[in-house]
Amino acid sequence: MRSRFLDILAVFLLFCTSPVLAGIEPAALDVAGVYKVGDIDPNLTGKGVNIGLVCRSDTYNGLDPRNDYRPDISHDCFKDMEIKFYDDKPEQAGVSPHSTAIASILAGLDANAVSSEFGGFSYEGVCPDAQIDVYEFRHFIAEYVFEGFWPQVDLLTMSLGWVVEDWWTRGIDNMAENFGVLVIAAIGNGKSAHDLPLYPAAGANVLAVGVADSAGTLTNFSVPDPNRSTQGPTLDGRCKPDIIAPGNCLIALAGTKDGFAASGDYSSFAAPVVTGVASMLIQKARSNPDLRLAASPFMGNCILKSILMTSAKKLPGWHKGFDSSDDDHEYPLDFKQGAGMVDAKAAYNVLTAGVQMGGDIKTSGWTVDIIEPNYSSEKVYNFKNEKTEEAHLSVVLTWNKVYQNRYPFEPLSQRQADLQIELWKTEAGGNQELVDYSDSPVDNIEHLYTNIEPNTEYKLVVSHSDNSELPQVSIPYAISWQVK
Repeated sequence: MRSRFLDILAVFLLFCTSPVLAGIEPAALDVAGVYKVGDIDPNLTGKGVNIGLVCRSDTYNGLDPRNDYRPDISHDCFKDMEIKFYDDKPEQAGVSPHSTAIASILAGLDANAVSSEFGGFSYEGVCPDAQIDVYEFRHFIAEYVFEGFWPQVDLLTMSLGWVVEDWWTRGIDNMAENFGVLVIAAIGNGKSAHDLPLYPAAGANVLAVGVADSAGTLTNFSVPDPNRSTQGPTLDGRCKPDIIAPGNCLIALAGTKDGFAASGDYSSFAAPVVTGVASMLIQKARSNPDLRLAASPFMGNCILKSILMTSAKKLPGWHKGFDSSDDDHEYPLDFKQGAGMVDAKAAYNVLTAGVQMGGDIKTSGWTVDIIEPNYSSEKVYNFKNEKTEEAHLSVVLTWNKVYQNRYPFEPLSQRQADLQIELWKTEAGGNQELVDYSDSPVDNIEHLYTNIEPNTEYKLVVSHSDNSELPQVSIPYAISWQVK
């Protein structure tokens, strides 16, 4: 356990006369709610969580990477970092500025950081006590994705990508489905980089992260700029990104002992923010037997994905699909914001509200269930908004797309499903009125975000899509919800 208060106090006493940044850095993590969760539960530092960080090499000798994929762990903010590399040839290894920045956002820690530009501050990544396993991208694809092996990590993060689906992108989707491991990836850097939604982030089972725009600041973040954060839909009409996060963070500079700089608005640096938040949720879930399902190999990726998206904060202009409201039931997400900006504190609250197995539910929580293989099957969740004023209901339903377990990892059409979710209101006299529904023909996510009336009873209904032409199959799903 570490004391954020003592860290801040020490920095204040040392640097009270210098141009000090406010409190803990990166400030982007405070905007994302990370430090607020730390105030509630100071033990959530990533202890016991193993993050797989897949990094690209900066240079290659032919097709062989030259091992400059590594974070520069000689930087002061990594002195207590628990890190493991897939190879054992440090004498041949270089370092990567890109990977160094990502690793510092994830797990950097330096209570007495100093910068000539920023003064003194306490530097604290999202989960400095997590173990980071670093893999070179091509090695990871060959040894794990192609072979269909689980790399024995709790979640994976990748700030890299390619503009078209390929066997290896489907293999990553298969890994997420097979092992229940949450894969978090950067969506791309927008029109300025000529990026379409990048794979693996554009994959059906991967959580794709866009970047909230900072307008050059380190403290204020707003709606993504399409020039700097890739927006959907994908070429096959699916909604991406799934979520956004602040990306302009103070980051460790490779090749220096203690240098820091602003990263800029890039999705590469938004993805580790969400990865760190997910790591905190995994640690919390493991600490409580009633929550452990959220960190299990059975649908753990879908549970965490649903919780992170349900709890995300809608920024100004959030709207499903295109500008018209005609497609709001068909497109579950906003093409720029996804479900909104990550909110670690709200996600923590949804997780800790606990598993509720159907029937009568509280106004916040989550569960996993299975829809049976016939179109009359449905699962019903009843709740009442007991508040005296109107509130917002946010719900995310998600399930995995299923692939072959071996190269080339083609989708298994006979095992695909298309689900829908409906919200019904119970009126006086017991009559039911349909309030809203989400029924995308291509996404494996459905999302409701709607007003609900005070002192009113509602029900959520999960079922097979009425319009689906897919075969009838049993399909496990995860769903979470929050009224606020």
